[in-house]
Amino acid sequence: MNVKKQLLSLKAYDPGKSIDNVKKELGLTKIVNLASNENPYGCSSKVSEAIQSIAHYAHYPDSRAEDLRRTLAGRLNVKESQLLFSSGLDEMIQMISRCLLTAETNVVMADFTFPQFRHHAVIENTEIKAVPLKEGRHDLEHMQQVVDENTSLVWICNPNNPTGTYSSERELRSFLEKVPNETLVVLDEAYYEYVTAEDFPDAMKLMREYENLLVLRTFSKGYGLAAFRIGYAIGQEKLLEKLDIGRLPFNTSKFAQIAAQAAIDDPSFVEECVVKNKEALQQFYLFFNKYRIPYYPSQGNFVYIEPEMDNDLVFHFLLQKGYIVRPIKNGIRITIGKKEENAEIIALMKEILVDGAAIKRTS
Repeated sequence: MNVKKQLLSLKAYDPGKSIDNVKKELGLTKIVNLASNENPYGCSSKVSEAIQSIAHYAHYPDSRAEDLRRTLAGRLNVKESQLLFSSGLDEMIQMISRCLLTAETNVVMADFTFPQFRHHAVIENTEIKAVPLKEGRHDLEHMQQVVDENTSLVWICNPNNPTGTYSSERELRSFLEKVPNETLVVLDEAYYEYVTAEDFPDAMKLMREYENLLVLRTFSKGYGLAAFRIGYAIGQEKLLEKLDIGRLPFNTSKFAQIAAQAAIDDPSFVEECVVKNKEALQQFYLFFNKYRIPYYPSQGNFVYIEPEMDNDLVFHFLLQKGYIVRPIKNGIRITIGKKEENAEIIALMKEILVDGAAIKRTS
């Protein structure tokens, strides 16, 4: 059976080891998953209450998510027609790539960012212009320089996954001023709710000034609704009308729509999670600074380190202790957990990164 030849260079998405699999493999009773950037505090209690109201399962969901659309548009102060919903942001990335990219176009992105940007560009057989990060951050000046008349799309992950770094409003505005109007700039703000930096871009304001800016957000992270798979895009009406053509019918479930609506109605839950996340990041920073472990200050619910030790060695050591993290390229991404989980994994990292426990046992 023949498939597109570009698929031969790709692999299906690997979500990493599940908690159940690790329990079976290692015979452990306690497993803490700090690899997927999930909210360790779950979601608002209002979500459980809301989805229990669903009595009929035989009917298709509202394909346009009208109730959620109305509520969210009011919160964001945009028109309802400026919203497009998707099954998590993964589907939105697929839709955008499918609708904009061809073999005659190119796409500009960072070389170390969310891998699904590249994945779908390869599937669409488009040229990829990957620009190296500069000190762990998007090098927007360099990215702007490689944009040409064939650049259909620019991806900016802000905060960037996996480094947690961000581009400021000044930097992003300067970039948008120089990019042609025909090139779509997509700002992936999956971790928007966790951001505390004062100079982080006001994407809603910028979107009103630059018609070629599209903003992506999700309910998976700060709102803790990853299991429901629902995200959304905010942009110009004409663009969303075209992207909507590439959307699957009934792509968001009734459960997801009702869960998201309930989550929006409990902003205090997210606010509490953000405060705890900021405090927890300080736990890690104190440890990293004390023992001079290279890391990037993060605006997300995760932190990326580049220890002077083999990634696999660190990963398997932590795994044997019941902690799942995400080895990526030259470093390791660690999701911020609850206070006691953070303390435990910090102690384990000291054991291997500082005391060299695993090396001593294997030597």
